[in-house]
Amino acid sequence: MAEEKPRLGRDVYIALAAVGWADGNLDQEEADAIVRTALEEGLDITEIAEIEAATKERIDLGVIDRKNLSKEDRLFVYAVACWLTRLDGVVTAEETKALADLADALKIPEKPRSVVDGIAQDIANRGDDRPLRYDLLGLRRAIGDRLKSAQPKKEGE
Repeated sequence: MAEEKPRLGRDVYIALAAVGWADGNLDQEEADAIVRTALEEGLDITEIAEIEAATKERIDLGVIDRKNLSKEDRLFVYAVACWLTRLDGVVTAEETKALADLADALKIPEKPRSVVDGIAQDIANRGDDRPLRYDLLGLRRAIGDRLKSAQPKKEGE
């Protein structure tokens, strides 16, 4: 029997929109990538509408509700945030602060921040990092695989 893939929930995409707004501007390509990925994930129309609304009007990082996010979800949101900050080729002081604030809000320690940032860069470097072509679901799989491979090491300690 095939293992069912964990589905990314609405809260993950709302968090991604909040991250996109962190520098004061969520451009249309970024917004489209967030909504497109939610559609590909199979979320229902009500959830898609909420996500789309979050991409049209600025929302704050403070709206991110961690209780509905797994560890993998939180790492994924942070990894996408790292990628989004590099899209325009300039990482501003505001974006750096927003990343730190996001990591704190998501309760992600320094080492995992660095690991998932590296995974996000690897995915971008494999192909096209433009929002319409960036492999968000591939990024999610890579983070899940990394967590699974780290699990036996932790249990063996």
